[in-house]
Amino acid sequence: MRRSLFAVSVSALVLVVSTACATKGYVNKQIADVNTKVEGVSKAVEATQAQTKQNADKIQQVDQSAQAGISDAKQAAGNAASAAQKAQSTASQADSTATALDQQAKRLVAEVVLSEAEGNFKLGSAKLPESATAKIDDMMSQLKANPKAVYFEIDGYTDSTGSAAYNKRLGMARADAVRDYLYTKYQVALHRMNVYSYGESDPVASNKTRAGRAQNRRVVIKVVQ
Repeated sequence: MRRSLFAVSVSALVLVVSTACATKGYVNKQIADVNTKVEGVSKAVEATQAQTKQNADKIQQVDQSAQAGISDAKQAAGNAASAAQKAQSTASQADSTATALDQQAKRLVAEVVLSEAEGNFKLGSAKLPESATAKIDDMMSQLKANPKAVYFEIDGYTDSTGSAAYNKRLGMARADAVRDYLYTKYQVALHRMNVYSYGESDPVASNKTRAGRAQNRRVVIKVVQ
């Protein structure tokens, strides 16, 4: 009886030990599998981090290149603007020199100013009133006493009322009206008359007052030989 119990006990112990060994092996295998997976994930994470760093480096390089390009473009634009300003300054100086030489080559014989302050050009009008034509007639009578060939420079001006573009056109219309009168009544050859419009520029009085604006609405006739 005791031997039977001992045998049963030994068998149970063997079974327990076998089961324990099997369980430990299974656990070790599961742990190994998990470690393998973790190692794989870690490598994937490291690869992703490396790729991310490479991408960040490339983006930084592109950004630096873009910033350098923008800087170069700004500098080129600044150089172009500076060159344009110098060219404009040179052109203005050349124009001033040419004007001065032209004035020196011509001798001013007479100058007549037709302005609204003297009852001539009205606001927004280019029509020549009788008072203006009377002054032109008086000028031509004096010129007839001197038979030398003369040339006419006719400059139209306005006050500051209205836009600059409108005033430029109005100034030209006033100068054209004087030229047409000289051509129609006195047969002055067109090639001997030059008309210009200065619009609202070069005022002779303040545009803040009614009297000043009246003086600025004018045509200046310059007779030169």
